[in-house]
Amino acid sequence: MKRLIIILFIILSFVSYGCDTKNAPSPNSDAKVHVVATIGMVTDIVKNVGGDHVDVEGMMGPGVDPHLYKPTAKDLQRLNSADIIYYNGLHLESKMGDVLSKMPGDTKTVAVTDGVDKALLLSPPEFEGQYDPHLWFDVSLWMKAVENVRDSLCKLDPDNKAAYQTNAQQYLTKLMELHQYVKTQVERVPQAQRVLVTAHDAFNYFGKAYGFEVKGLQGISTVSEAAISDVQELAAFIAKRRIPAIFVESSVPSRSLEAVKAAVKAKGYDVQIGGELFSDAMGHAGTPEGTYIGMVRHNIDTIVKALLDETTSNKEE
Repeated sequence: MKRLIIILFIILSFVSYGCDTKNAPSPNSDAKVHVVATIGMVTDIVKNVGGDHVDVEGMMGPGVDPHLYKPTAKDLQRLNSADIIYYNGLHLESKMGDVLSKMPGDTKTVAVTDGVDKALLLSPPEFEGQYDPHLWFDVSLWMKAVENVRDSLCKLDPDNKAAYQTNAQQYLTKLMELHQYVKTQVERVPQAQRVLVTAHDAFNYFGKAYGFEVKGLQGISTVSEAAISDVQELAAFIAKRRIPAIFVESSVPSRSLEAVKAAVKAKGYDVQIGGELFSDAMGHAGTPEGTYIGMVRHNIDTIVKALLDETTSNKEE
């Protein structure tokens, strides 16, 4: 009996070891770093910086609201098998906080916004003690997240450090070009017309970086519903300023903005839905909007065309 117990103990020990051991690349190994990332914008960074040396799984696809996202059983399996986990941080993935804090000690977790100078972060009054997490809307600020991913991959997998550094530099160059593109597009819009009205307050970094006044029906998080008073207050603002277009978001139900449009019309002014913007989630894979660069270009092109009344494709009769 004692001998049988010893044999069973040895077998269970090997099974436990096999389940818990990470598949992180060893020196001179061709194995890829297994990465799990939360939102699409972070996943896109990892793909660009990691290149052929990483195998990355994104948890949150098109149309998914990270403020409300709860990890599934499959997500937990992915997280437990990862060599490194990347997430945005600043409480964006608020319902995943407990999960990320309880990951095994050998699973590295990195918030890509960590290390960003707090003086560059926005802290709205209604979120006292916390920061606005939507850094990606300022392209120049999002570049710091790229540097964070680069540095952490270099530390985790030093054998491929040169590749990560090269990939990161190439991506950063593209992002600087994107930043300049956004600025050039914005300059087409007269200063008085640079007002962006959206479903929730995700575009504050965009407004600060590119000179837009930003109004969101909901706050920074989409957890709370907009009240009737919020709809009426925003409608009065739009009617008074004669704002030509407001914008729905791919990850937020459009009904709230439709209610604003109706409230504006009741005040004697007809505001148009200028199009759909990507805010907390990117577009579908294989489309231009399925990448961070394509998403940003889509957003600024949609905003500028609508505010300058250069398109009729989104107008309602």
